[in-house]
Amino acid sequence: MTHSLTIRRPDDWHLHLRDGAMLQAVLPETARHFARAIIMPNLVPPVVKGDHAAAYRDRILAALPDGMTFEPLMTLYLTEDTDAEDMAAAHASGLVKAVKLYPAGATTNSASGVRDFDKVRGVLEKMAEIGLPLCVHGEVTDAEIDIFDREAVFIDRVLDPIRKATPGLRVVMEHITTSNGVEYVKANDTDLGATITTHHLIINRNHLLVGGIRPHYYCLPVAKREEHRLALRAAATSGDVRFFLGTDSAPHTDPNKLSDCGCAGCFTAPNTMSLLAHVFEEEGALDKLEGFASLNGPAFYKLPVNSETITLTKGDVAEFPDKIETGDGPVTVFDPGFPVHWHVTA
Repeated sequence: MTHSLTIRRPDDWHLHLRDGAMLQAVLPETARHFARAIIMPNLVPPVVKGDHAAAYRDRILAALPDGMTFEPLMTLYLTEDTDAEDMAAAHASGLVKAVKLYPAGATTNSASGVRDFDKVRGVLEKMAEIGLPLCVHGEVTDAEIDIFDREAVFIDRVLDPIRKATPGLRVVMEHITTSNGVEYVKANDTDLGATITTHHLIINRNHLLVGGIRPHYYCLPVAKREEHRLALRAAATSGDVRFFLGTDSAPHTDPNKLSDCGCAGCFTAPNTMSLLAHVFEEEGALDKLEGFASLNGPAFYKLPVNSETITLTKGDVAEFPDKIETGDGPVTVFDPGFPVHWHVTA
């Protein structure tokens, strides 16, 4: 039985750091274990130009505690007014590593997202030309589409047509939650990858709704049926290089989570690596954890693997804080609902 595992230092390929006091409080929780992260641009106002991304990067680095090392990988928020030349220049400078597509209204701070995909066709073609990846929040927002079906419909109505119309466009399907997403990735082995979150490997929609509503399990895309959770676990632990970790760790203060219109998001940065070790051990796939967390993402983004390592050790029940205190208010840490025995020890 394995009691210790040393892997290359992991990266997070989908992370929300927010800004201001929230940024100051949550950044150390990621930097403690992760070397790099793709930083989501859905601030208010959103990060839509190269100079916005540069300024946000500077704020992140200024908030990094002394003695910690962390590289924010910046993204731009795709709008119908995105300047293709500004985007290309930001990419050429090494600043911007991806562009994020939010269908308008799909999730937190997505009001500036895309409604008419014909209006961004030129930008997508430029991205294909220069090799800049498109990170996709893959849900339609049509009111008549059931929320549990919105990912599958997006693949058929939006994503597949975009990819067919834009050969060479490199796409990351972010936080996939369905067997439909898994199968679409597996059927398309060129220029396509997918991130999977920690919490979607652990919870299904019963965890959210049975026995009372659990607001801290509410996220978008919403957790699906058990059959989809199992498909995600199989994909993550398979060793398939097209699947990699993107936590979508998304801090909201407790008042915002517990209001009568609570915010979507699970804050998993403090305990993700321990939870992943638990999941991968359950699946008999601890030898695949390094690929999922540390190797497959850099391969897709054409970046070097981290030279540093971390060590996970199995022992007594791990204790995680219930909350992180921030200048904006307390943020509840994701609770998996079971004891975890894996610790990051080095």
